[in-house]
Amino acid sequence: MHDVVIVGAGPVGLLLACELGLAGCSVLALEREPGPGSPWRAAPLGMRGLFISSVEALDRRGMLEPVLATAGDPAAVAGPRRRAGGHFAGIMLDAANLDTGPQPFRLPSSAPEFVLTDLGTVEAVLSERAVKLGVEIRYGAEVSAIAQDDGGVVVSDGEHEYAARWVVGCDGGRSAVRTLAGFGFDGTEPTFTGYVMLATVADAERLGPGFNLTPQGMYITMPAPGHIGVMDFDGGAFDRSQELTRDHLQAVLRRVSGIDVTLTDVQFASSFTDRARQATTYRRGRVLLAGDAAHIMSPLGGQGLNTGLGDAVNLGWKLAATVRGRAPEGLLDTYDSERRPVGAWALDWTRAQVATMRPDPHARAIRAVVRDLLATRDGTNHVIRKITGGTTRYDLGDEHPLVGRSSPDFRLEDGTRLADLMQDGRGVVLDFSAGGCLRDSGWDGDLRYAAGPAVDDLGLGAVLVRPDGIVAWVGDRVPDQEGFDRAARRWFGDPRAW
Repeated sequence: MHDVVIVGAGPVGLLLACELGLAGCSVLALEREPGPGSPWRAAPLGMRGLFISSVEALDRRGMLEPVLATAGDPAAVAGPRRRAGGHFAGIMLDAANLDTGPQPFRLPSSAPEFVLTDLGTVEAVLSERAVKLGVEIRYGAEVSAIAQDDGGVVVSDGEHEYAARWVVGCDGGRSAVRTLAGFGFDGTEPTFTGYVMLATVADAERLGPGFNLTPQGMYITMPAPGHIGVMDFDGGAFDRSQELTRDHLQAVLRRVSGIDVTLTDVQFASSFTDRARQATTYRRGRVLLAGDAAHIMSPLGGQGLNTGLGDAVNLGWKLAATVRGRAPEGLLDTYDSERRPVGAWALDWTRAQVATMRPDPHARAIRAVVRDLLATRDGTNHVIRKITGGTTRYDLGDEHPLVGRSSPDFRLEDGTRLADLMQDGRGVVLDFSAGGCLRDSGWDGDLRYAAGPAVDDLGLGAVLVRPDGIVAWVGDRVPDQEGFDRAARRWFGDPRAW
């Protein structure tokens, strides 16, 4: 019996597998695809943006550098008209308005705040690390049945049965795990059919670069020649209902763009919608959901991938602690209470963009107001912080503004970064005054203790950082043992029981 079976070996499932493998859990990942590698995962079709929360997660586990080695130019999709700072509903944000000065409780980091990469690269890096950590990845295994009781879960692909103590569905928006395990999945129906294609366009120069809002919807021309996206507000009627022929794609592109361009050849094409749904709970017994299995939304703004990676980082250490019998009571339930609100926000964020883009007089009026707001420095910075997760904060019962947020990348005077201290997946206690009262506190199994002055300690004396990089506790001086124990037991249990 495995400790955990993960269904789905995309970025979310693989990152979760790495987190569990790092903690010494036995993990099997089942993937329905026959093998890794696909044109839809590689550049240009597989290009995706990783926001700061995802970049930090990879940096803290030593997996950022190989991703950066093949990263693209994040400004390229904006076209030559302005420096890109992202977009909201296809309205480009001008990077000239970005506030590059010091931010409250943020520190300079060697990790970039945004990385443009492709899914194939991310999956290759994660799968290589997972295998090194002892994770077994089995391709061509499509789950068809799930049965659970108090002792564990049995997953079947029709030919084999796999027993585990826990199962996590990371198998996408049409999740078999979600359906078979009886999760509710509530939300809203689509308003558009979206298309993405790689095609040969006879008169491509007639199409505008980057994001182009039109009276009929929106089209996007990517940096790679012939890589085009189209959003047609047909109520989602065409999605997966008919064959994506060259004639149909050409007709939609012409109607939405208002330009009589000609597609001479279509190499790849797929459709999607802005259907927005979320699981009513992320856990049913011994079965959990993460990524698109837990929430589906429009790809506008790139929230789906980054929200899913955030799920994996949050769940990984909590499930590992539960498997090892080290979790305090209720720890695993905080996965749902912390991550479902983030998923709900992401759904509303994409809904707001779709509502702003709709080709009707009401949306056009809203769009004019939004465009004016986004042209201001405050508007640009507000949206960028929302997009990148810079405002995400979990309610951990402490009013300090840093508690519940991703930790700054503190750097000790000897050059050690917080990210360096988190490579093994343990939580970290930073004792900037080096008082030493925690050095022999009995928390060594799950916490790394690091003492010494910091280049900039933000006026803090000590910081407790969870394995997912979230600040769980801060003190303005070296904490007394009782206060620290009370904070640490909430997240790591009682070391006397280890």
